[in-house]
Order: sequence, then structure tokens, then C-alpha cells
Amino acid sequence: MSMEVPAGDVLAVAGGNGSGKSTLLRILVGLSRPTTGSVSGRPSRIGYVPDRFTVHDRVSAISYLTHMGRIRGLSASAARARGHHLLERLSLVGGRDAPLRTLSKGNAQKVALAQALLVPPDLLVLDEPWSGLDVSAHGVLAESIDEVAAQGGAVVFTDHREAITETRARSVCTIDDGRVSLRAGRHTGSRPSTAELVLTAPPTDVTPIEVNWSALPGVTGVVQCGEEVVLRVSRERSDAVLLTALRHRWSVVSLTGTADARGSRGDARGTAR
Repeated sequence: MSMEVPAGDVLAVAGGNGSGKSTLLRILVGLSRPTTGSVSGRPSRIGYVPDRFTVHDRVSAISYLTHMGRIRGLSASAARARGHHLLERLSLVGGRDAPLRTLSKGNAQKVALAQALLVPPDLLVLDEPWSGLDVSAHGVLAESIDEVAAQGGAVVFTDHREAITETRARSVCTIDDGRVSLRAGRHTGSRPSTAELVLTAPPTDVTPIEVNWSALPGVTGVVQCGEEVVLRVSRERSDAVLLTALRHRWSVVSLTGTADARGSRGDARGTAR
């Protein structure tokens, strides 16, 4: 087969059991090699949720995510803050300190999704990601897919339900008896309704002014870990909240979810005093 996944696209892979969907996804992320042929243009930042997520471990959900974040280049505090934010957004039952082995299938899937989104991926690959999720997490997953695509990342997912593949994808790749066909999906995509602002205290020679972040108009979520704070902000208020942070001497680590067109990561990185 020959397939191209452009930046900003959301592609669903459909087909019956044993048709090769999971194998194709494993080749995409580099976990399996094709018998013949090659994969080119694979980005370095990849988020992957396998069809089976192993949870037979005593480590807590937040400890696991912190460890995975460190592997991907985040500081311990940034990884912990990001993990806490994602688990809160996905409404993990049992809380962030719940051991992985005690989680239900649906809640283990939430942890699997969180680890795939720890660092904004250039390629997000999801194998049956809706499996076992509750209704609220379904909505968060759909939002996350749109956010990755809006920031210029490519998304590829599988699901056995035609209603999901048709409505959540812009393109649908169907594998049938070893043959591949491509057609347009019905999902046109949408701009994310919220932005994510990550702030940190500036160097020790500058003292930040304390701010009641949750009281600021437009702030819908606040997660603090060490010197960093992660804010979830409505799009229309993101500029005002960012200006408040800068005026109070906080440093900006990243601002995501504000891309206006495909191909832009929507990232603002740096330090302001």
C-alpha cells in the first residue's frame, strides 16, 4: 500500500478484524517494520495509544506520567504538572495517586491518552482510543484530536464503528481483503475552544506577583506543581490572561491551542519579565 498523512489531517483507518489496522499503526510509529518498502517523513514527536495498555503495575498514575514526561525531555515539575492537568481534564476516577493496577479499563485508557499528549505531538496515533471511555472523556478525546490537528499535527486513529470514523475523521482509509481505498470523511475540524498556558516563576532575581489564577475571567482550570502553573483558558480570554501573567512578572513556558490555521504549532515559547 501507499499512504500519505499530511500535517493537520485527521485520518481514520477502517477495516474488519485481522485486516491489518493495528499493524499499520505500529509501522507508522516505528514499533514494527514493513516487510518491504519504507516509511519516510516520520516526525520525532509522536504520541501513541496502543490497542492494549498494560496496567499491571504498582506505580501511581501521576508517577507514571511524570516518568514518561522526563523521558520525553520535560523537567520533573513540568511533567508532573502536565500529567496532573491531563488527568484532571479526563476526570480520572480514583485520582492521580491511584496505582495503575487498580484502574478499570476505561480509566487505564485515560492514562494511556494522557501519556500520548504529554508533549504536543506532530503525529498522534490512536488504536481504538474510545474503547471503554465514559461519555465525558469521549468529548475530551474529540477536543484533543481537533487541538492536535489545529496546531499542525497529523492524527491517525482506528475504530470499528463507522459512525466514529465517518464523523471524527477528515479522511477514511479502508483496508478490505488486502486492498486499500481512501475517501473523504465528514469531519471538517474545528478550532479548539480553549487554550493552554503554561507559566513558571522567573529567575530568583525577579519575584513574581501572586495571582489568583482561578478568579481571572476565562480561566476554566488551574493546575500548580512546584514553580509551574498550567492554565486552561477560553480562547477569547487567552490574550488578556497572558497579558496579566506578563504584567505580574511570570515567565511563559508555552501557549498552545491558539493556532488559526493548519501548519502552525500555535506555540509561544520564551521568557518575559
